[in-house]
Amino acid sequence: MAERPVTQTLTPVTHDLGAFQVRRVLPARERTMVGPFIFVDQFGPAVLPAGTAMDVRPHPHINIATVTWLFGGKYAGAIDHRDSLGTFATIRPGQVNLMTAGRGIVHSERGPAEERAAGPRLYGMQTWLALPDGREDIDPAFEQQADLPVIDDGRVRAHVIMGTLWGQTAPTTQHSHTIYAEIMLQAGGVIPIDASADERAVMLVGGDAAIGGAALEPYALAVLAPGAALSLTSEGGGRVMLLGGEAFTTQRHVWWNFVSSSCERIREAKRDWDEGRFPKVPGDEDDFIPLPKVPNTRANL
Repeated sequence: MAERPVTQTLTPVTHDLGAFQVRRVLPARERTMVGPFIFVDQFGPAVLPAGTAMDVRPHPHINIATVTWLFGGKYAGAIDHRDSLGTFATIRPGQVNLMTAGRGIVHSERGPAEERAAGPRLYGMQTWLALPDGREDIDPAFEQQADLPVIDDGRVRAHVIMGTLWGQTAPTTQHSHTIYAEIMLQAGGVIPIDASADERAVMLVGGDAAIGGAALEPYALAVLAPGAALSLTSEGGGRVMLLGGEAFTTQRHVWWNFVSSSCERIREAKRDWDEGRFPKVPGDEDDFIPLPKVPNTRANL
């Protein structure tokens, strides 16, 4: 009997924020990570009311790298990023923003002023990558990469966001082996999915697609059979995210925005944020998200 292409399907928890929805599929009760990916949020597509915007106030992270990726097309929008390193960057479709929290960083994400009057558009992904053992408390850093490899055969167009796929390597820093790509399929499009990563998963974020003949559910995370040679196909056209990489052997704990292999390290970060010991965000110093009494993200604690 042929091996099933999908070994596990994770259904996201949807948070309705009024003007748009956020679908969180990792961490889940059934599974915490796929490769280094420990947090996977998909948001939009949405057009926010005129005069409003996404405003995520300054908040902290430790022991992870965050990856923000926006989709192009009808709902293409932008996000202004500021962090405690003094970085200011506007995130746009086709550019990847990688923020390495390491021992600790604070950042905010807000809609650009020039988009607020007409009603900002939002459609994209935010993911967190756990940092590997021995490197969780490295120096914080930020990078934005726009010169990403694109594979295009006329029916499939894929951006390699991180790692090496289809013979092309993204310039984005990898702290551990990582694969991450956006795949746009036209009707009848077919693309092979690299089998070399320890763990792989795909998420259908628009249209229709199937992996190894198994239809994908919208916004669910389909974990793929290790080592299986599979192809992604679409009958009518679709957009799919591919993610994965090195399997971690050491458990990671999650509490709110803090991820670590050490529970004590998370407790320390909670105290530091609550008592104001994290650095401020230049240009966004007057506001912040308080430490929650009950976090909406928690795993292995």
